Amino acid sequence: MSGPEQQVSADDLDQAVQLAIAAMRDVPLEQWSAKAGSLEWDCWETVEHLGDDLFAYAVQLGPRRPPADREVPFVWHSRRPGGPANAVHADRAAGVAGLMDVLEASAALLVAMVRTTPPQVRAHHVFGASDPEGFAAMGVVETLVHVHDLAEGLGFAWNPPGDLCAGVLARLFPHVPVDDDPWRTLLWATGRAELPGRPRLAEWRWYGEPRP
Repeated sequence: MSGPEQQVSADDLDQAVQLAIAAMRDVPLEQWSAKAGSLEWDCWETVEHLGDDLFAYAVQLGPRRPPADREVPFVWHSRRPGGPANAVHADRAAGVAGLMDVLEASAALLVAMVRTTPPQVRAHHVFGASDPEGFAAMGVVETLVHVHDLAEGLGFAWNPPGDLCAGVLARLFPHVPVDDDPWRTLLWATGRAELPGRPRLAEWRWYGEPRP
């Protein structure tokens, strides 16, 4: 994990993505049309969406003066009605290996931007203008919870390290009480699970603004 001055680092994001790729890369191509958990997308589209999230966070940090009131205006579009609106799409002819390459390449862009962008930089996000650490944390959350969706659709085991989950909970979900299982708490905080005394959330958000 990151040091005491940080809750989430570029290394944490890289670890999350590498664990995700290791869990998914051997799933046969014919299984990728399955629905991804509670999402309306199939598993292939969900990985594209995850790669697109990581790409979008990277490019948001890219301009020397990131726009404060909007996203960097790439064109996002869906390949089918109801599909995710992405700037990033993978060539299905490249198979699962190609899909994993697209995910890894998108993640590498965000890892590099988090490592090289000065910590005082702020960039727009709908959940609050954030710093590089915040965008790293967003990338970790997107990776952990969407791979949970994919694990439900594709039938593989997914139980990410508790320290990754605890770091992003502290950075993005300061309002959420954490119990003894940070992973289960993160699933609850993102509307994917129930906890004792806490029903599944119909709406949720994180808080991207840097902590004081």
